[in-house]
Amino acid sequence: MIDLHCHLLPGIDDGARDLDQALRLARMAVDDGITHCVATPHIHPGRWDNSLDNISAVFREFRAALEGAGIPLQLGMAAEIRLSEEILTMVASGRVPFLGRWEGDRVLLLELPHSHIPPGVEQLIRWLQKQGIRPMIAHPERNKDVLRDFAKVLPLARLGCLFQVTAGAVAGDFGEGPMQRAHELLQQNLVTILATDAHHEVRRPPVLEKGRRAAEAVVGESVSWELVRHNPGRIAASHFVIASHDRQP
Repeated sequence: MIDLHCHLLPGIDDGARDLDQALRLARMAVDDGITHCVATPHIHPGRWDNSLDNISAVFREFRAALEGAGIPLQLGMAAEIRLSEEILTMVASGRVPFLGRWEGDRVLLLELPHSHIPPGVEQLIRWLQKQGIRPMIAHPERNKDVLRDFAKVLPLARLGCLFQVTAGAVAGDFGEGPMQRAHELLQQNLVTILATDAHHEVRRPPVLEKGRRAAEAVVGESVSWELVRHNPGRIAASHFVIASHDRQP
């Protein structure tokens, strides 16, 4: 399986606090059947002031540590970018680490505020699209506006956004509301990928298989594998050389 949203890079955000924890999370991911992951630390101006340069440095060090520890996890690098005005200047100056590509567009993992979907987000999405960038909305099933009203997500879908749903939410680990919204997104064929959004061994573990099995119960086995192999492999092809047999169940 291929995980395109996780916070494994050590000491850079609210994910792995140090190298030891990062390596433990990587081992857990491998034990769950994850072969490839793209690390996506937060870029959240004013809270997590990461940049392409410092993420790249930590990424190189951690990839070397994985190799040194003999952990067979293929690692790529992107970021989870919080909705903000700074996105405009980051894109314009080439300082955005992208998740990969989808239908020729670069894919940006976009985090909305957990509390709501802000006014003006549709204009930003249209601007990004003019730059050849397709936003992938991170964990919409946990957004409070969407929890109150599923229809709030539909304008983003009509604009062509991709959607990343958290595997644990599909399995009920975040409660009844996020699970219901995750299932509705699956039923509406709006989910592009499942991902772990891993931060911690217990609270937010790097586990995809449990969510894949829960998704299988909603949309069937074939679609569930598309969400953890084929679609993320297609997006992340620029990070990894993924054999065609790795994309099939």
